[in-house]
Amino acid sequence: MRADGNPGAGDGGTGAPHEGTGASDGRVAVADGSGVVAEGNGVVPDGGVGVGAGVPEGGVGAGVTDSPAVRLQALFEGHRLTPTQRRIAHSMVRRASDVPFLSSVELAELAGVSQPSVTRFAVALGFDGYPALRRHLREVAPAEPAGDASSYNEYQQAVEAEIENLRHLAEVLADPRPVRRAGRLLAASRPLPVLGLRAAASQAYGFAYFAAKVHPDVRLLNEGGTMIHDRIDAAVRAGASALLCFALPRHPREVVDTLAYAKEAGLTVVTVADSAFAPVAKVSDLLLPAAVGTGLAFDTACAPMLLGRVLLEAMCDDLPDAQSRLEEFDARATARGLFVD
Repeated sequence: MRADGNPGAGDGGTGAPHEGTGASDGRVAVADGSGVVAEGNGVVPDGGVGVGAGVPEGGVGAGVTDSPAVRLQALFEGHRLTPTQRRIAHSMVRRASDVPFLSSVELAELAGVSQPSVTRFAVALGFDGYPALRRHLREVAPAEPAGDASSYNEYQQAVEAEIENLRHLAEVLADPRPVRRAGRLLAASRPLPVLGLRAAASQAYGFAYFAAKVHPDVRLLNEGGTMIHDRIDAAVRAGASALLCFALPRHPREVVDTLAYAKEAGLTVVTVADSAFAPVAKVSDLLLPAAVGTGLAFDTACAPMLLGRVLLEAMCDDLPDAQSRLEEFDARATARGLFVD
């Protein structure tokens, strides 16, 4: 039941300049939107990304629509990738329909790396070189590249990119098990701390605003600083068993440190992040990816916001008194004349 429709924070979560603009510090911040769910640490011991590590019940893409992005993720699964190679992988997944038709030079420009790096990347995946990788991709990709969007202006392109991100999210949700598991974890945690700093603060605020209508004790952690560990300690003492985190680029170091602290304190960390490759993967028990748009000066986060609402729905399914709480709120709001009809 929709209580009031207030989306929470109204600033769009873009953060300050140089936030939400990708990883200018060299980390990969290109969202993949592929639907890989990382459980455990999502990272193999030597620091290379273990794509899809620990995906429950069936591995990568179990029950998920067989999209080009999902097939690419399956190709990367189990390989130890360097940071440069992860950057290439991100770019390929984000442009999964186009990649089979790109030259090595074009892919290098897309990823912001050198052409030899693309060749080494193909070899790392077990191919003789990039031409062999591209032939393989053409065998498993759609017969034609994605439609030409060159006629769109930059604003339309940003909207089209977000629409594509939402399509990827729909493919992810074809397998509802990870979200349902997350909903159970969040519903069972009393209290429920919700973390989101900088660009992700508005996502955390919006989730906490609505969750407080159905969950008996939601604690918003949207400001960093030396007190944040104290607030996590207080939540654990009060009985918290899980923490929900929204993590968006650029990823603050404080978020990674805070999640590590929360795990050490015994909390199960559920994270909504822009990518299964995000730095928070190694400190998350259950990571749910939702891509951000990178076509404008500041990132757009429609998919992470929608995934947050989906998590709310899943949490409500495991809170037996959720409906009665909403009805009680509506009755009080009507009596107070809180909303304009």
